[in-house]
Amino acid sequence: MNQSKNKGKLGLWMSTSLVIGNMIGAGVFLMPAALAAYGGISIVGWLASSAGTLVLALVFSKLSKLFLNKSGGPYTYTRAGLGDFAGFLVAWGYWISIWVGLAIMAVAMVSALTVLLPVLKESSLASVFVGLGAIWFLTWVNSRGVRESGKMQVVTTLLKLIPLIMIIFGGFFFLNIDNFIPFNVSESTNFEAIAITSTMTLYAFLGFESATIPADNVKDPGKTIPRATMLGTIITTLIYILGTVVVMGMVPLQELALSPAPFADAMGIMTGGLGRGLVAGGAAIAAFGALNGWILVAGQLPRATAKDKLFPAIFKKENKRGVPVYGMLIGSGLASGVMLLNYTEGLVEQFKFLILLGSFTALVPYLFTAAAYVSILLDKKLPSEPWLGIYGIGSLAFSYSLWAIFGAGEQAVFWGFILLMVGIPFYIFVKWRNKESP
Repeated sequence: MNQSKNKGKLGLWMSTSLVIGNMIGAGVFLMPAALAAYGGISIVGWLASSAGTLVLALVFSKLSKLFLNKSGGPYTYTRAGLGDFAGFLVAWGYWISIWVGLAIMAVAMVSALTVLLPVLKESSLASVFVGLGAIWFLTWVNSRGVRESGKMQVVTTLLKLIPLIMIIFGGFFFLNIDNFIPFNVSESTNFEAIAITSTMTLYAFLGFESATIPADNVKDPGKTIPRATMLGTIITTLIYILGTVVVMGMVPLQELALSPAPFADAMGIMTGGLGRGLVAGGAAIAAFGALNGWILVAGQLPRATAKDKLFPAIFKKENKRGVPVYGMLIGSGLASGVMLLNYTEGLVEQFKFLILLGSFTALVPYLFTAAAYVSILLDKKLPSEPWLGIYGIGSLAFSYSLWAIFGAGEQAVFWGFILLMVGIPFYIFVKWRNKESP
């Protein structure tokens, strides 16, 4: 009976793959170049953002044990701890960040593929066709059931990790310690350099909470989700830090700062042209896999919100496989529109602006969840959670989230706040509509 109940659900490795796959996108392949302006001290920045993320992952892991078989992740926790309105704001902002993120991942995938398929660089029509094709193919895969999405996530996660792991293990034989001297090559003080690089790197950790969102589609969620969240975050952290150390140790900083493909350059040193193509393929697969995982989330989060009558009812409608397919279709449709902005002359700036907003709205749920964590645990009065531990972990998670939001920049914070306020009329309308409905 238990086996039939768990049939079609995500196990530990599928859930862990969802976490890793949603965190590691194509952007990480460019990160060493962005950090080269600061030198080896950027590794300390990675460690700082990793520590903050692990504290947040611990908060999500603990909360997932209290809300078994309850999907929605940050939305569910915020609503339980801070009420309907706060929960809605989290769901609203997070939902927007998802479909904006889908567009960004589709564009990143096409960009990575230009190394292997030069025609994508020359033809906007071909680029749009490939990008839209990826979005809608993966929407179809996800519509066939969460298990099918999980299988795709395992495969793409393994494929994207292969070139990264090859560089990490092989690159240590090509390290040049002189590349790390001086440790801080920027004009900033050591403290400033660490603060800047930790802010830059924290965006690479967005998505560590992914396993908490489809909770009612996870086998034994009380054990699987906390393990997948922590395991996925730790594995990703090691990949990020070791990968950056190796690439910086192989490619001189002056070259690295100007490199459009730092991991490909590192692989080129090891294996030549063939390796460069392998890394380009890995970057494309990384974006493709992240696209798959986030399309799954694009259906699950609004479904959980709609079940609580805070989103329109259409988002909770499921197909015969139990998939909230209308939420996926709406999310993929909006993502397709945003992606087209990147290939429309005169609208590229709007696309960049949406990236900025997407980053901010993805960070707000962490802040709300950290606050909700303290409220929920104090309310439940759990003997296993000491008072100091609740406030200690909660305060660290809240402080890190607040720092991350300010690190996004004043423009992102301002317009992100406006975007959240735009959701208020939507909230009022949905509440009124549900009250009017029999």
